[in-house]
Amino acid sequence: MTDKPVETSEVKFESAAKKKRETRPWGSYEVLTSGPGFQTKRLTVKAEKRLSLQWHRHRDETWVVARGTAEVTVGEEQHTLGRGETMFVARNIHHRIANISSVEPLEIIEIQTGDYLGEDDIVRVEDDFGRAE
Repeated sequence: MTDKPVETSEVKFESAAKKKRETRPWGSYEVLTSGPGFQTKRLTVKAEKRLSLQWHRHRDETWVVARGTAEVTVGEEQHTLGRGETMFVARNIHHRIANISSVEPLEIIEIQTGDYLGEDDIVRVEDDFGRAE
């Protein structure tokens, strides 16, 4: 496998081989691929952990459960999602992912779309690890 960008339909995709796992208190994530206006990540959430209640100014997210069972909050609604189920989260909407298993990690494929996809586009409302603004 090469570390050079691959051109597909005139869109350059960055090689996932250059990406590394980023550790967070709730688990980890890694960028699988990215291109103009989109980015795909694999989130691994430890048993009984959850991400911040947060929102984004510049991006929408679509979540696909790859393994485990998630309890997700989107706006005022809560949903339980199993393998293969999806959820769309529009920008400016509060949201959170939680792993409700006491044993297994949760894996989510997250597709981000928008005009800016930087990690600093996270506004934390609540956080179990003291990172809320």
